[in-house]
Amino acid sequence: MAAIPAPIPLSKTTARRLWLRAQRLDTEAPFGAGPQAVAAAIVHLGYVQIDTINVIERCHHHILFSRIPAYRRADLRQAQSSDKTVFEYWTHALSYVPVQDFHFFVPAMRRYRREGHRWLQTVKPEDSRKVMRLIRQGGALTIRDIDDDELREKDHAWASRKPSKRALQLGFYEGVLTVSGRDGMLKTYDLTTRHFGWDRLPKGATEREIAAYLLDRGLRAQGVVSLDSLCHLNAPRKADVRRVIDARVRRGELVPVALEGAGRHEHWAMPAALEEAIAIDPARVHILSPFDPLIIQRKRTQAIFDYDHRFEAYVPKDKRLFGYFALPVLVGEEIVAAIDLKTDRQNGKLLMQKWSWVGQGKAARGDHRKALKRTIEDELHRFQRFQLGD
Repeated sequence: MAAIPAPIPLSKTTARRLWLRAQRLDTEAPFGAGPQAVAAAIVHLGYVQIDTINVIERCHHHILFSRIPAYRRADLRQAQSSDKTVFEYWTHALSYVPVQDFHFFVPAMRRYRREGHRWLQTVKPEDSRKVMRLIRQGGALTIRDIDDDELREKDHAWASRKPSKRALQLGFYEGVLTVSGRDGMLKTYDLTTRHFGWDRLPKGATEREIAAYLLDRGLRAQGVVSLDSLCHLNAPRKADVRRVIDARVRRGELVPVALEGAGRHEHWAMPAALEEAIAIDPARVHILSPFDPLIIQRKRTQAIFDYDHRFEAYVPKDKRLFGYFALPVLVGEEIVAAIDLKTDRQNGKLLMQKWSWVGQGKAARGDHRKALKRTIEDELHRFQRFQLGD
């Protein structure tokens, strides 16, 4: 058996550049434009998280805009509903996922059909039969198309009082139903097989194939990986993923790296990635969603960018540091500010709630600070056009 090599020292600066390259935040338009760009971006990233908060544009649109300068919301609608290159399912959160990866989620769907879903234990069989009958006979529908529900008490704060909505959600987790379209947060459900034109669901991946998929997805979108970053909110997968990592290290396909400041927390990278010379344009600016893949794993972001992001939407106002919905601002390879914005759609304005300098932005003085602010404001104008556009 081949010996495990000693970890290669890796500076935070190099890890940061590898991550930015992997996230395609180092290039102007890495995926092109249109629905094909949306599909390509989601394939590369592995998933794009969906969120309901709309103080500014919802995060799935925002994440895609950060990597597709010409992005239009209609591009995602076409990819989901017409081209059918992406679908919705649960990763660490509800997300858009490439259809080519559907088979990796089939085992979870089967498990929910067999064991139920812990969030949906109160769904009654007659409610599931009702919504399935309506969809089979009448075609795709939204919850608004079902108006004969007898409302029930919620079993937790986020539950719906409508039995049909819970039944639709359970059918979604079981893979029997899929979200065939969206209007904001209003979902249209259809039979999964009918939507995709399949006779049956794809054959499910094996446990080892799923572990390899998680590793490959992480290497592609993160550059430098750890078990925590690969299995974010999915700790039960760590043992399987670790076995795949160790096998690849023995074959020389991965190398262990000692990330600066990470102590005994293990990381790995592909040898070719460590040999790549990466230059980040110091003038490139991205106003990021707090749910962006670069930000959502807070401990990783802090370890690599020395930036401790706070999501304060659920923090009492008097205890907020950055603001209700602060957006990290990436300039070059540094996060230099957190800006709390709000879109006033009625009056066609993007409102500045609070501007907080962080990191090198906080350290900047005089003309340097002024130039940095102008650079960010130029991007804010473009961001505003996106916020208020179709």
